[in-house]
Amino acid sequence: MRITQSMYYKNLYGTNNENLQTRLFDVNKQIASGLKIQYASDDVATFAQTMRLDNEITTLAQIKKSTQNGFKVSTQSDDTLNNFVTSMTRMKTLLIQAGSGVNDETSLDAIALELRGQESHLKNLANTSINGQFLFSGSAVDVKPISEDGTYNGNATKMNSFLGSNASQQYNISGAELFLGEESSVRREITTNVTQNLNAPTGGNSLSESSTLGEFMGLSPSNQQFFYLRGVQSNGTAFNQKVTLTNAETVGDLLTQIGNAYGNTIANKVVDVSLSGSGQIVIADKLKGSSKLDFHMVGATDFDGTLPDNADVTNVDALDSGSNDYTTASGGPGLYVREFMKSGFTQSDSVSAADNNLEGILYDRTKFSVTGNTVSSNIAQINKDTNAFATPSTKILDVASGTTLDTKQFQFSGTNVSGTAFDVQIDFANAGSTFTLDGGVTTYDIFDVGSPRAAVSGDDMTYQQLMDVINMVTTGNLPANSNALGNDAQEAIDYDAAIKTSNFAGTTSLSNDGKIEFGDLNFTTTQVTMSLHDSNSGDFTQPASVLSFNSNNALAVRDAKTDFFKTIDELIKSVENHITYPDSTVGNQRSVGIENSIAMMEDLFNHTVRSQSIVGANSNALTSSLERTEILDISTKTLRSEVVDTDLAESALRLTQLTLNYEAMLSTVGKVSKLSLVNYL
Repeated sequence: MRITQSMYYKNLYGTNNENLQTRLFDVNKQIASGLKIQYASDDVATFAQTMRLDNEITTLAQIKKSTQNGFKVSTQSDDTLNNFVTSMTRMKTLLIQAGSGVNDETSLDAIALELRGQESHLKNLANTSINGQFLFSGSAVDVKPISEDGTYNGNATKMNSFLGSNASQQYNISGAELFLGEESSVRREITTNVTQNLNAPTGGNSLSESSTLGEFMGLSPSNQQFFYLRGVQSNGTAFNQKVTLTNAETVGDLLTQIGNAYGNTIANKVVDVSLSGSGQIVIADKLKGSSKLDFHMVGATDFDGTLPDNADVTNVDALDSGSNDYTTASGGPGLYVREFMKSGFTQSDSVSAADNNLEGILYDRTKFSVTGNTVSSNIAQINKDTNAFATPSTKILDVASGTTLDTKQFQFSGTNVSGTAFDVQIDFANAGSTFTLDGGVTTYDIFDVGSPRAAVSGDDMTYQQLMDVINMVTTGNLPANSNALGNDAQEAIDYDAAIKTSNFAGTTSLSNDGKIEFGDLNFTTTQVTMSLHDSNSGDFTQPASVLSFNSNNALAVRDAKTDFFKTIDELIKSVENHITYPDSTVGNQRSVGIENSIAMMEDLFNHTVRSQSIVGANSNALTSSLERTEILDISTKTLRSEVVDTDLAESALRLTQLTLNYEAMLSTVGKVSKLSLVNYL
């Protein structure tokens, strides 16, 4: 085949021109865009790698933004808690000044006034917001966390910054943790609040552990002194114990017996029992993190020396006939009663009030306190295994002492919203629990929520089911049919209807700190009164109360659980009332006194510092995450640049080379085009 000029031209120019044009276009496109490829078809492998890197860069940007937002909240919280610590340091100084014993009432009032100012400042700090969002409300950032009365209104939700796949970092500390948190390292400490001195005939007022019980209680011809102990051990087990000692034995021996009631042995002490300088009995738990320790005691001695001994009783109600005045006791009925706790509570309807009103003999048969339209108990319901406050869904058995509630009975008495008296017996039975009115005439099943409906097992009854009974009785809305109907299905319908109707008249609930409260919805000043207690209460021939709701008990001066602003208010009131130590004869009978307030403030201070350390740790973690994210972001962008970005210098060189090649090709084609006809032929 003869090679023609056209074939030569086509082969030299046509093919090379198309190829060079494409390559020139590509390199110009790279220079213009700065990218090696623009479409997946340009280079599938490079495109896929670029998409992965783009996704990582987007994720890192989200992490960076989330971390920065969390860091702002964390650092602001840290700054706020710095101010908390500063203010609390000043309060500690003021309390120490108040407790020094050198201040007159005017000076104490001035100190109390400054303490109130610091309290107000702390509440303002607690309500700090950033960009319209409150720092210490948990996830309820639009809710002001602390009310004027110190109540916490937020939630306990922890908020986290996104740090990547399956990775997050907490950046807030909720008010529930800061103001209502728990310190597992704190040991509960409780104290009596009746100042004790030696009895009149022995002379002197200085009481010590070496003082004899004859000196303390008064010499008894029978040579016996009786002490009736009730309370709760660290593990939630209730005890009920009568201790008999002689005139010659000492107060120290009595303290040893109290320790033994809690489980102390020679080899192992579970509590420390001591006598304060002002004569109060102080019991300190050796177990950390428990909030269940409780105590009550009443002492008795008989001065007439006749039998039967009036101080030796099986039920403390029998001590009502005695006197807490030595002169009256020795000159009158002969029975002297030593009180150790006073709380200003009213006796329940089931307890006959003595003329001398010895409220100190009462433990848990006291009426709930009434303020306006609210009726409140004073004993927190605490899970004996977890130390957590009970909620409506908590089983009562999880809080109660013992392994079963089967056959246990509670007495519930008082007046309803109309002022009408009621007396109810609540029977826990694993065969089906009930509540009975009219001295046993009318009995109602307490229904479970199962299908088919049936009376709930005593061991399965929850606080909500107990509170339903309380609400129905106190509002006067009882089921239309008792269990005498013999039709569980209809009784359950009536039971549910009564609960629903009662909720329009009142609400019974558990407070944030596990205490039962009733709120009257129709009256600003309620007529409701109530007392709820174990039927065994006060009877020392029976097992101890499995559960207490309201009691004349020892005062807590240290506890694992924190109620920040309630504690702040309590310690300031000690200064306002000029109370140095727990003393039921001065001001508020439940005041812990300035001396104990100093220790309580120290616990609050330590709790705040610990909370601040958590915030600081969160800030450090967020800072590290932010630094790490920025490094990863730079590294990823660099890698992406290496993968997809073009090297302009290299591309420019390639452009020059391709241009020269193109020009050489055109020159060659031009020379070929100038050949003579002879050469062409």
